[in-house]
Amino acid sequence: MSESEFLEPGIEDTPLEKVRHSTAHIMAQAILRLWPNTQLAFGPTIENGFYYDLKIEDYQISMDDFEKIELEMKKVIKENLKFERSEMSHADALEYFKERNQPFKIDQIEKLNLKSYSIYKQGDFTDLCSGPHVNYTKKCKHFKLLNLSGAYFRADTNNPQLQRIYGTSWDSKENLVKHLFQLEEAKKRDHRKLGQALELFEFHEEAPGCVFWQPNGTTLYEKLSEKSKVFHIKCGYQEVRTPIMFNKKLWEKSGHWEHYKDDMFIINDMDEVSEGRDGTEGPNTMSLKPMNCPSHMLMYKNKKRSYKELPIRFHDKGVLHRNELSGALSGLTRVRQFCQDDAHLFVRNSQIEEEVNKVLAMIKSIYSAFDMPFKFYLSTRNPNKFMGEIEVWDKAEKALEDVLKQGGFEYEITPNDAAFYGPKIDCIVYDSLGRGHQCATTQLDFQLPINFDLTYVDEASNDVRPVVIHRAIYGSFERFIGILIEHYAGNFPTWLAPVQVKVLPISEKVHEYANKVQEELINIDIRSEVDSRSETINMKIRENKMKKIPYLLVLGGKEEEAQTVTFRSREDDSQQTISLEEFKNKIAKENEFSF
Repeated sequence: MSESEFLEPGIEDTPLEKVRHSTAHIMAQAILRLWPNTQLAFGPTIENGFYYDLKIEDYQISMDDFEKIELEMKKVIKENLKFERSEMSHADALEYFKERNQPFKIDQIEKLNLKSYSIYKQGDFTDLCSGPHVNYTKKCKHFKLLNLSGAYFRADTNNPQLQRIYGTSWDSKENLVKHLFQLEEAKKRDHRKLGQALELFEFHEEAPGCVFWQPNGTTLYEKLSEKSKVFHIKCGYQEVRTPIMFNKKLWEKSGHWEHYKDDMFIINDMDEVSEGRDGTEGPNTMSLKPMNCPSHMLMYKNKKRSYKELPIRFHDKGVLHRNELSGALSGLTRVRQFCQDDAHLFVRNSQIEEEVNKVLAMIKSIYSAFDMPFKFYLSTRNPNKFMGEIEVWDKAEKALEDVLKQGGFEYEITPNDAAFYGPKIDCIVYDSLGRGHQCATTQLDFQLPINFDLTYVDEASNDVRPVVIHRAIYGSFERFIGILIEHYAGNFPTWLAPVQVKVLPISEKVHEYANKVQEELINIDIRSEVDSRSETINMKIRENKMKKIPYLLVLGGKEEEAQTVTFRSREDDSQQTISLEEFKNKIAKENEFSF
């Protein structure tokens, strides 16, 4: 049996993972004691915890049941039961789990179809499992059940829907408390709540999975896009724009129609529909593009290319659409319409190392600007699933690793994890709570140049196949903004804040001066607003402070007479009075930013 049944991808078999895996079994045992008719599916470890998928006939577990389940788990732990491994034959395993009415275990046995199965037992609980586990249940004292959700068995909507109960488990009370604190902090920083509170974005049921950017959010989005564009041009990229819909012939050529069709929004061939046929298969069937790469292949192929032109770097922030399941949609992190800082580089084999080095340098510049540490993962060839010559792969993989080494980057190799068309470098970026997010990726592609018959003329006037490098740094703008909201808890640096200064006149008498201050700030490209409401100044300060604006300017008669401003920074409640010119110089300096 493969341990991949019990460990999520990327989760290593460590002592802490043994604790979490064992705690999942303890939770399943406790639930079976409380609800003996429970049917169990899978219970793997995940990052920082575990879950178990299960079904109870005629009952739905709620979070109100967690205290009762945890109490029963503590009883199991106090019993200090030993985890004992044994083997069962195929026939015995089927009989054993049939007797106990465990259809999901039976399904697993039938699909694996092995001669024998690894079984783990602790006390009155037995589970189909390849392990490993701790020796005794007392090793799993520091745990907490967290939440629950729905999940289809084997992630297939045609299968029964189960309940998934999540928990966390640690090797010490201190680490558990620390993790629970981080989870509480994460709830406060939830981008969906802050997005609403700070008036950044909204969603409507009329357009599920599509973001409505409010003025503040649009400013944030455009500022990130603007800085990205300037940086890309500086790094030798050419800005391009491509259509959002294409005939299915393009996707057939690229291979996406065969492998990705179910995730695409299809536009029916109306000639076919009018004649009573399936409009998704007509010659004029179109689809909204889920990625940019095929359109960039067309642009490259539009004319004869010389080796002197390479590398060619196309940068495209066009709108993309992916037909995600409605249940998978989640705030900005999983949407149906989005944009990427997407780029495709057309290079000679001899240029791979140099160009990848430049891409990684860009990644470093951007993430460092946001004070976000990162780590690279190099995915290498799967010997059973790749196209092209082994020598080309070996050379490409060595080039990628050499770049990582020479750059002094922290990285790991993930063997056999590359796509069939080329090795890649993924980047995990860590936010201020230490959570990892997969954003940037750098992917070599030997296949698309073949599919589209791309060539360039070399020094000897021979047609040669280029290599394509797919790369993104933010990833999708939507998801990256969601990460930044939580990373900063909404306290964006001054250059990025949607509103940088809020001008607060104490009374109507100083409205004219307040408008003058705002005008002067706007003239130096500072985003400012005047709160001219008739509320008290304390009310204005309190309400605008909640909007996480970097600077509040309090203006009264004294300030107008002396042509000064009294400012409060977001980080400090104390007030300081300086001349308007001094403040303009201060804020202008903070507004200077480039990658």
